[in-house]
Amino acid sequence: MAASSSSILLLLAATFTASASAATFTIKNNCGFTVWPAATPVGGGTQLNPGGTWTINVPAGTSSGRVWGRTGCSFNGNSGSCQTGDCGGALACTLSGKPPMTLAEFTIGGSQDSYDISVIDGFNIGMAFSCSTGVGLVCRDSSCPDAYHQPNDMKTHTCGGNSNYQVTFCP
Repeated sequence: MAASSSSILLLLAATFTASASAATFTIKNNCGFTVWPAATPVGGGTQLNPGGTWTINVPAGTSSGRVWGRTGCSFNGNSGSCQTGDCGGALACTLSGKPPMTLAEFTIGGSQDSYDISVIDGFNIGMAFSCSTGVGLVCRDSSCPDAYHQPNDMKTHTCGGNSNYQVTFCP
């Protein structure tokens, strides 16, 4: 019985630890046109019609990633192409997109998460990015002050770990 109780406690502890550093990303399309959001290393990609929402649950152990919107896409099943942000012609991206693309970048885990918007790889679509306990970032054009424009910019923000994130296209 003691071994069984120990196993249950260990399983509960592992479950709590795993969920403690997971994050949820809610991606919304406020544009008047379809956007094909993509996310790596988890999430892949999907078609998001105007007003649509897509939720990604990022599992514990995922240390960093990026979310971006692809535009001008045409897919037949899981393959096709996009005018901006294309990731090798795949609907569900496993690698980063081709510039230009506005990026929501994140590093999660531990007591603090980090997040930012980057236009280092170009700008293709307006974006807002926030976490449940941090500063909201908005980038409506390529010169937005909330975004990284070059690698040495100091634009990273932090929020408490285990956060909910919101990415909105055309804020």
